[in-house]
Amino acid sequence: MTKKTLSEADSELFRKAIGPVKTIKKDKLLLKPDEKPRPYPKQQLKEAINPLENADVSAETVMQGDRIDYLAPGLQKNVLRKLRKGYFGLDAHIDLHGLTSQEAKRQFIRFIQDCQENGCRCVHIIHGKGYRSPNNQPVLKNDLNLWLRQHKDVLAFCSSPPRAGGTGAVFVLLRLAEKYSDFEDEEYEEY
Repeated sequence: MTKKTLSEADSELFRKAIGPVKTIKKDKLLLKPDEKPRPYPKQQLKEAINPLENADVSAETVMQGDRIDYLAPGLQKNVLRKLRKGYFGLDAHIDLHGLTSQEAKRQFIRFIQDCQENGCRCVHIIHGKGYRSPNNQPVLKNDLNLWLRQHKDVLAFCSSPPRAGGTGAVFVLLRLAEKYSDFEDEEYEEY
């Protein structure tokens, strides 16, 4: 390429068109903003959200040898029968017996939330039979019977068969989390 020579008039016209010019000391541009970004609002802790939404639900007091079961409204009885037989398969389990009622409630809520996040459908919860409870009346069994009925994600539960803990444990069928549902829960109503 050949270098073009500009006349004095062309140079003056160019400088007028451009306007005042500053010399550049640095030729690198920082892409970081000078100001810090605005903070996001703090999200509420999972433990602070109360999943036990049906506070008006009540359950009868049960004794050590009593079997417990529950079926959410709208589900067919076949779902409960298949749950008793172990049709759904167990995805997770937790042992609560030996804990105080408050500790067990915290563990229970955290366990159900973890199961929901991980896509667990059927879980096994061991609550014990209450042999060491006052008046031989099971505390955790009665608490769990109430909590499971109140929990928004519980579709059904029943006492487990003798080989899996009998009246000292329950099988729980959970609602499938939205992020894992390739098909709707209504399909389980057919069972």
